[in-house]
Amino acid sequence: MPQRIFPFQRGEADRPADAVESLGLKGADLSLLASLNLPVPPGFTISTYAWREAKGGRDDLPVGLRSDLRDQVAALEGVTGRRFDGDRRPLLLAVRTSAKTAMPGLAESVLDVGLNGRTVEILAEELDDPTFAFRSYRRLIESYAQLVFDADPTDFEEIADEEAEEKGWSGEPSRADDWRALIDRLIEFLSEELGVVMPQTPFEQLVEVVAASFKSWRSAPAVAHRTLRGIPETSGLAVTVHAMIFNERNAQSGRGRAVSRDLATGRPCLAGEFLLGAGGRDHHDRAHETIDLAEAFQSGASAFPADLDQLHDHVRTVETYLGDLAEVEFMVGDGQLFLLQSRVGRRNAGEAVRLAVEFTRDGLIDEAEALLRIDATSLDQLLHPSIARDESFDVIAKGMPASPGAATGEIAFTSERAQANAAEGRKTILVRHETYPEDIHGMHVCEGVLTIRGGTTSHAAVVARGIGKPCVTGAGTLRLDAEKGRLHAGRVVLKEGDAITIDGSSGEVIQGVVTLVRPSLDGDFATLMEFADRARHMKVRTNAETPSEARAARDFGAEGIGLTRTEHMFFEGDRVRAMREMILASDEKGRRAALDKLLPMQRADFVELFEIMAGLPVTIRLLDPPLHEFLPQAEHDLEETAEFLGLDIATLRQRVEALQEFNPMLGHRGCRLAISYPEIVEIQSRAIFEAAIEAGRTTGKAVIPEIMVPLVSLRRELDFVKARIEAVAAEVTRESDIRIDFLIGTMIELPRAAVRADTIAEAADFFSFGTNDLTQTVFGISRDDAGTFLSTYVREGIIERDPFQSVDVEGVGELIQIAVEKARRTKPHIELGVCGEQGGDPASIAFFAEAGLDYVSCSPFRVPIARLAAAQAAIREGRILRGGRARR
Repeated sequence: MPQRIFPFQRGEADRPADAVESLGLKGADLSLLASLNLPVPPGFTISTYAWREAKGGRDDLPVGLRSDLRDQVAALEGVTGRRFDGDRRPLLLAVRTSAKTAMPGLAESVLDVGLNGRTVEILAEELDDPTFAFRSYRRLIESYAQLVFDADPTDFEEIADEEAEEKGWSGEPSRADDWRALIDRLIEFLSEELGVVMPQTPFEQLVEVVAASFKSWRSAPAVAHRTLRGIPETSGLAVTVHAMIFNERNAQSGRGRAVSRDLATGRPCLAGEFLLGAGGRDHHDRAHETIDLAEAFQSGASAFPADLDQLHDHVRTVETYLGDLAEVEFMVGDGQLFLLQSRVGRRNAGEAVRLAVEFTRDGLIDEAEALLRIDATSLDQLLHPSIARDESFDVIAKGMPASPGAATGEIAFTSERAQANAAEGRKTILVRHETYPEDIHGMHVCEGVLTIRGGTTSHAAVVARGIGKPCVTGAGTLRLDAEKGRLHAGRVVLKEGDAITIDGSSGEVIQGVVTLVRPSLDGDFATLMEFADRARHMKVRTNAETPSEARAARDFGAEGIGLTRTEHMFFEGDRVRAMREMILASDEKGRRAALDKLLPMQRADFVELFEIMAGLPVTIRLLDPPLHEFLPQAEHDLEETAEFLGLDIATLRQRVEALQEFNPMLGHRGCRLAISYPEIVEIQSRAIFEAAIEAGRTTGKAVIPEIMVPLVSLRRELDFVKARIEAVAAEVTRESDIRIDFLIGTMIELPRAAVRADTIAEAADFFSFGTNDLTQTVFGISRDDAGTFLSTYVREGIIERDPFQSVDVEGVGELIQIAVEKARRTKPHIELGVCGEQGGDPASIAFFAEAGLDYVSCSPFRVPIARLAAAQAAIREGRILRGGRARR
């Protein structure tokens, strides 16, 4: 028969192999500390097997378990020299419930089990402290009644208030007779108001507390938590019982938390805090202060009531066992030190990096282990400004955390206002119902973006992440009245020019200016990135269109540009006017005339990107979006464009309306535009080749541009566009007398392209998987509209994660694997990468590494995350391969 109860005391622990499963977190931890010969209160843990034997608390405790409990209590009496319900030195017990994972809704700890009307008087006499004894008994009555009888705690507070008013005491009684009167009132309330009787026999108290703790497994919060986390109903809970520590009694007592290292430096050092003399509901007349353990240990002089050197040694022992930062909860009772719980120490992202590097310097772990200890997504906290959380502020709304970081600025309701503010050196938060491509210029100059509609994959979110701007989307509780220039947040009404702060990491919208903490990326962070670069196999590029993005990406360690979206270069000033002139031209001659205006602008853009990348690969995607996205929508834009082009407003409206599409995502875009209007491809190709020649001269580095044709599904589409690019290359070579090396590839972003990758690879030098559009077309979901229902899918468990944020391995992922296999069958050395949003998602990066891609490309501010995630993927893959060889 499986063992029901597992005892422990210092130096001895009956510890099963599956300790956490059988003993729960608290029981497993106490048995571990005991086995390390560290001071713990003696006790025992009732295992999850006993819980299952009791049918999960549906029945009374089995006879066998009652018998085992008696035996264990007798053993505790022998160890402690105290007796349960004894005539002197009564044994009191603490009862603590836990499962294999932290879980809400389980029974709260019940302390001082064993006190009754008789033993409380014995304890008061033994300690010469009636207040402490009766306070402990009051605590037991209230916690026992709440757990076993489901009593309302406010009822006890009301009784205490009535007694205080009647007897004239405040806070808690100071006379023993007043304590006795209060206790009698509490017992009377249970009997007369609730119709229940609290057992006066200590063993029955213990049995009832254990039984009620078993039943707490089925509390509503616990059931909801298990359902959400997928925790099996049969895993059960364990109940740990140990001798009470009188840590709240006097100045020789208290409780604290110790850590094994200084989190500010990562160096070994006893640190933490200790609350001295903590006791009572009100501490007005008690010595109580918080002792800084690091300061006390270094000074050697403090009021700490136990041996600090011993505590230091114990914490070091735990760190040595864990091989990581140790965090230990402990108590001191009458000068005697006890450890109650230990764990790998909690830390923020910066501390995690610091500790991982420091443990490596100390030779305790290697670089691979240091890398695996960091949550790659947590690096976001270090790459962007954050809010100083030690200040108070007024959160007026909460949306979706769409792009990390915090920003403060004055409200601007239009991109034009944002640009005007930037020209005057004023910081701005762009506030819109939602953003459109024509808002790009405003997004570039603002500090952050707030939208009322949209989700984490909306236009605002995607662009903001790409340019490293904080963004909050879907703040639906806000009401924007753009015409009147008002933003309503409940009763708060803000106008254009008022200051707000947004936190793109939490989704908070805050009224007014808040202090921001700026990131620092040198020192240990740089060292960790060096570890990552030595470990990874996949390259990491960036998605960038502007010089500032490209420079930021280089600073973050990008190894080239994996995606330059040329359409983002056309939304400002003279550029958008020239684009509109080209789109609205009535013939090819008119289109070429407008494109000639764009040529020097495009060439200058590319020169700057090539120079910044200095010989690193730069992948430039030809024009992708449907042409109507460049056309004016607002009335004042229509009027300005009509005047510029010499058209009447009615004619312009007709042309704009004629270019609108019912489903533009699947419409006249990508390579389809290039085939309809090859002059666009020719001008863009010429700008690329001429820029490559110029940048090669200025940098002295060979520039080999990679030209990417978007939205290809047919081999002949790629052949058509490729022929135009090669023809332009030949022209530029003749004109410059300089031979141009270049690559031509395509995005794999349509299911047909994936399954025909072998054929398309015959004409391509590289593939880049566009996971945004590939996900849209595989699922048949519009990314811009998905926010209205995908969160429900996640909440209901239909999908685990938004497929636009993390790759859908079973569907999209399988298509990628098919395409990789087919492409490499045709061209074994074809370069394969990914340039969608998922190029910066650690879970997706692990899949891309497994699929055999050569690089990922992501927004500049996710480059360090991608470098770390790629290293972690390589380390895990290596361990799996070594494990496989070892097994063979």
